[in-house]
Amino acid sequence: MTIALMLVGMLALALINVPIAIALGLVAMAAIWVTQGSHMLVNTALVMFDGASSFPLLAIPLFILAGAIMNASSISRRLIAFASALVGFIRGGLSMVSIGASMFFAEISGSAVADVAALGTILIPAMRRRGYTKEIAAATVSSAASLAIIIPPSIPMILYAVMAQTSVVKLFVAGIVPGLIGGLGLAIAAYWQAVRYNLPIEERFQFSRVRKAFKEALWAFILPAAVLGSIFAGVVTATEGAGMAVVAALIVGGVIYRDLNVRELWKACVDGGVQTAVVMLLVASSALVGTFLTEAQVPQKLAAGISDLTTNKYLVLLLLNVAFLVLGMFLHSAAAIILVIPIVMPMVIAVGIDPIHFGLVVTLNLAIGQQTPPVASVLMAACAIARSDVWETSKVNLPFILALLVVLFLCTYVPVLSLGLVELFYGK
Repeated sequence: MTIALMLVGMLALALINVPIAIALGLVAMAAIWVTQGSHMLVNTALVMFDGASSFPLLAIPLFILAGAIMNASSISRRLIAFASALVGFIRGGLSMVSIGASMFFAEISGSAVADVAALGTILIPAMRRRGYTKEIAAATVSSAASLAIIIPPSIPMILYAVMAQTSVVKLFVAGIVPGLIGGLGLAIAAYWQAVRYNLPIEERFQFSRVRKAFKEALWAFILPAAVLGSIFAGVVTATEGAGMAVVAALIVGGVIYRDLNVRELWKACVDGGVQTAVVMLLVASSALVGTFLTEAQVPQKLAAGISDLTTNKYLVLLLLNVAFLVLGMFLHSAAAIILVIPIVMPMVIAVGIDPIHFGLVVTLNLAIGQQTPPVASVLMAACAIARSDVWETSKVNLPFILALLVVLFLCTYVPVLSLGLVELFYGK
């Protein structure tokens, strides 16, 4: 009952355009006041500060800043040029370019919205000039951008790791295979769209063009390879790797490519700061909600209730998939993780679901949620760039969503897809 009332209150505030972070804080304070008395509100600021000051969370602003710096320099353009040379010969080549470029860009930004901002402003106008409808252009770029929260490094994965008290690095490794499968699934859906709408082939394949584009983008590939390689090898933590990403982006964009001036760097810092403020305020507000729910023993009661219903972990996964798909339609991915993970983790562990496996399931659900209105933060950003109607774009987006649902099903019920590399590198 407590959870239901809090969700209703939060959704009611969201419907009148109260920011999610503020709504979370208000609902939590109201619950504390009603159940524990107004004198308990004196601890609010301390709880919020402690919740947002965890060391692993420092990786979030650093990865966001690294992505903003990449966006401000020519790194994004070089990645697009290489993807175009590699897959532009396929029918609907620009759709394939969007998917390929998003996979490369995801390796450093960790944010789907940053992916849309960086690549959509270049690719969507180019697709329109080549005869793509604005709905197809927006749907393709939006769905491709969701790979940024599956392929490491991923900001939602960092949040999940903190909330679930599990390894960020193992989550990053677990996301590699599902991310590649997701890219393949989206490419198949894009080709089907290209045949259906008779989209153009960009140009014939030329190895010399691929070699030239690869040479020009070489440092853009070395940057994520060095950062992620250091993290996976255990040389640095995810937070230290995020710091390396910022330094590397500055060196590649400003020193090697020499197209990152002071003005662009300042804009990147401001953009990164704004995105960080949104996420971290969510984290702080959710800490308040989490503390209240823990003190009220809501997670334990929920776990006991579902355990009485079924102890079959596959049925539990099915129920949780449905729950996260619905939540993803109404909540930002960060808010969904922060609000729900502390509640369901005792049940997840009780029925024998690996926390790393569950983390990938959650991440894939939220990747789909970014494409499904009414919230659909990534889809909204792509539609704003393309100036397309959200609901019309959603119709065109259905094949891409179906591809992501297939990947979700595979990763849910074939755990080796997410855990295989983790067990290979780190053991069981």
